[in-house]
Amino acid sequence: MPVPTSKILFRGVSILDSTGADPYPGDVLVVNDRIAAVGDVVPGAADGARVIEGRGRTLMSGLCDAHTHFSWNNSADLDGLGTLPVEEHLLFCIESARTYIDSGYTMCLGAASAKERLDVVCRDAINAGRIPGPRYLANGPEIAVTGGALIKSITKFADGPEGMRKAVRELIDIGVDQIKLSMTGEEITGTQRAEDTYFSDEETAAAVAEAHRRGKRVCAHARSAESVKMCVRNKVDIIYHASFTDAEGMDMLEANKDWVFVAPGINWLVATLYEAESFGFPQEAAEAVGYKKELETAIQGLREMHRRGVRVLPGGDYGFAWTPHGTYARDLEHFVELLGFTPMEAIIAATAWGGEIMLRPDELGKVQPGYLADLLLVDGDPLADITVLQDRDKLDYIMKDGRFHKEAADEPAPTPPNPGSSDRNVAPASV
Repeated sequence: MPVPTSKILFRGVSILDSTGADPYPGDVLVVNDRIAAVGDVVPGAADGARVIEGRGRTLMSGLCDAHTHFSWNNSADLDGLGTLPVEEHLLFCIESARTYIDSGYTMCLGAASAKERLDVVCRDAINAGRIPGPRYLANGPEIAVTGGALIKSITKFADGPEGMRKAVRELIDIGVDQIKLSMTGEEITGTQRAEDTYFSDEETAAAVAEAHRRGKRVCAHARSAESVKMCVRNKVDIIYHASFTDAEGMDMLEANKDWVFVAPGINWLVATLYEAESFGFPQEAAEAVGYKKELETAIQGLREMHRRGVRVLPGGDYGFAWTPHGTYARDLEHFVELLGFTPMEAIIAATAWGGEIMLRPDELGKVQPGYLADLLLVDGDPLADITVLQDRDKLDYIMKDGRFHKEAADEPAPTPPNPGSSDRNVAPASV
């Protein structure tokens, strides 16, 4: 039997299409799971569609978090990530997935899982329609060398090139989409310095070669200058943090900007420095161990990366007590206020570049004909006030795959389309 056709028309919206063009008024027609027409809809194309009256609200792509931890459980007890029983931990991951899509995030790239299969199970359940959540690329526990773990209880240890190859193979066997290397320290541990580098070139090269041979990408916790250069030399696909990138590393990033991504997790630095006091880490302690220095250095370096055209994406390390789930869009504000992005550039980084980091640049991250219908109808103008994306009450409609995850509760009754109301002459895309 033929599959019934679903049509939804967003009428009279301000279209923020993530191409870099200024928003413009128009209509957007969704047929089944794809965007069929944008701006102009020919008479008759929307016959039978459900109509959402835009009233000038902003229609834009769903957002991407490029450094996601479903299994970080909003706790200040970092070691507790390992000791939390797996059953309760899975329930929290399911709640995290829902919180992401409730917050307008329809794309997430897993950056490490606290237990081996948590990410994989959540991804598969989302894809099967069993739980709500964003499109997700799953990770496993991060790999560290002996003596280099940030949180021992959630780490997979490997040493030497052969150890790296074996660890990568084991994670690929459980079904991950990418591999995470934990290459440098983190000041909050009290013993691991952010400017320390624990991996060797040989270990990094072996891990990347094994992952790439199996069609998997590699991401890395890399704060130190040397670790950033090691990542670029050895083709690590996604560099997290990159706080202490030096002049040589900056040149290397620029020379390889066609394939490398940087996701700094800037909110982690801001919140750890200024907002962790009630959780036992006051600002004085954070400054004493180096977080003020790291934030200032990272801001300078990330501004330069942006100036040079390196793709710097928002997202990262949400799920600790002072970076709780549901506050993800703070990164966009930081990109504008701290990193020198315009609001348009920040939105493109979180949408169009999100489609790129999700490996689906031709169907995710833009409001364009033929793209998958992952859309937000926002009661406000994110270009005038980027913080509107932090207010879930302003996200009136959230759509993924042409189906509503959220619909405004106080909307008037749907209005049937009037096929004779337009003499526009742009044909909808084929679907």
